[in-house]
Amino acid sequence: MQIKKALLVLSLLLTAQTFAQTSPAAAAAKSYRRMHEHEIINEYVNLLSIPNVASDTPNIRRNAALISQMLERRGVKVRLLEVPEAPPVVFGEILTPGATRTLTFYVHYDGQPVEPAKWAGGDPFKPILRSAALEAGGRDIPLPGKGEKFDPEWRLYARSTGDDKAPIMAICAALDALNAGKISINANLKFFFEGEEEAGSPHLEQIAEKDRDLLKTDAWLICDGPVDQTRQQQVFFGARGVTGFEVTVYGPRRELHSGHYGNWAPNPALMLSKLLSSMKDDDGRVLVKGYYDGIEPLSETEKRAFAEAPDNDGLLKRELGLGWSEGAGKKLIEVINLPSLNIRGFVSSSVGATARNVIPSSATASVDLRLVKGIDHKVAVDRVIEHIRAQGYHVVETDPDDATRLKYPKIAKVMRQGGYNASRTSMDLPISKAIVAAVESARGKVVKMPTLGGSVPLYIFTDNLNTPCIGIPIANHDNNQHSANENIRLQNLWDGIETMAALLTMK
Repeated sequence: MQIKKALLVLSLLLTAQTFAQTSPAAAAAKSYRRMHEHEIINEYVNLLSIPNVASDTPNIRRNAALISQMLERRGVKVRLLEVPEAPPVVFGEILTPGATRTLTFYVHYDGQPVEPAKWAGGDPFKPILRSAALEAGGRDIPLPGKGEKFDPEWRLYARSTGDDKAPIMAICAALDALNAGKISINANLKFFFEGEEEAGSPHLEQIAEKDRDLLKTDAWLICDGPVDQTRQQQVFFGARGVTGFEVTVYGPRRELHSGHYGNWAPNPALMLSKLLSSMKDDDGRVLVKGYYDGIEPLSETEKRAFAEAPDNDGLLKRELGLGWSEGAGKKLIEVINLPSLNIRGFVSSSVGATARNVIPSSATASVDLRLVKGIDHKVAVDRVIEHIRAQGYHVVETDPDDATRLKYPKIAKVMRQGGYNASRTSMDLPISKAIVAAVESARGKVVKMPTLGGSVPLYIFTDNLNTPCIGIPIANHDNNQHSANENIRLQNLWDGIETMAALLTMK
């Protein structure tokens, strides 16, 4: 059996190599990268060293200025697209005489907020090269000197290495490679680099409407997210929508001694635990009434993509130390095409060294909802609120006053958060097939995903601008996206340069 598996892996690798040899652009990118690894990494380290939380206006603008300079050095005509109180979109163009197609590359240059104390080394914006993933015992190593080689399995650690500055560096390096190899660009190219995606893209719709004519294109190429867990390149055709809320339940007006008042005063931590557990069964199915109503069915092509995708569940369970998974036996690729309800945090009084023998006065949970095509994000929250009411709670939007506390035995404050709807582009469109063919010319056979598990506001492009969106991610799946110690595996960056070169030269 092991021999058969080894032969299968070898066959897949040979197939990938055969495909990769068909793209002169990818070959030129590989050759260029091998000769310029030091310059590429040095420029990337410089970009990663600028803090990039969307609310940090001075540093966000420093990022936009540097990225503008990076593109301009490659012959891209750059301008900033701005609306009040929003980070600028770095917009660039390369117009090709006689081109019959326009492609727009989307990347975001902002990153998730950081907690420096949780980062090895303590500074998320001081890039550190490591010999392997920290979880695998990777040690800090200096950047190699000129003439010394980079190991492709090394990892570069810093905020946004994987999500989402890697594609910016890959595009810039690919443009250098094409110029050095005198390889022609065949389409009109546009670059749309957003600065507040991790903050929920609150101004993206406004910018898209304001600059609608400027943003006309045949397709949006969404360069965000990770490759398949097998390290095989994937292409996705949709992304889940997202929204969220915080729910707080109340006990006594102040914390009470658990000996004097235990078994008498209601405990809000226990109440909230029971409320949350009523929302999902043991297999992870959401029990909120009507939660799955309205889901747009998958096409036969999309269903076929499920069957053709690698079965990564066993691999992931071993990697993550999981003895079981939700979904009642369904594979990961299937369940991320369903809406989910996730408890992302729970707070009530204290634990650990500061724990006290008290009955808490309140308990709060933060919940995110991931949605699929056909479910409106506001309606999804409405359904959850009705579920909370059905459990006997009086729902409010502000902290209850004394009269409200005395009138209702169970009170829940629900604070809605922003969000947006899911989007999906047909795999059967000619442009979808052309993009898959271009990626396969560089990376070999790809994994085709109807919907990415994460969320990107693609609906603005697909629904508002009526344009197809296809995602081409390059980051490693274990890049610690949204967490401390985010990283990029160097081979993923190298592969990404070749992938972008193939896409930049599409006809």
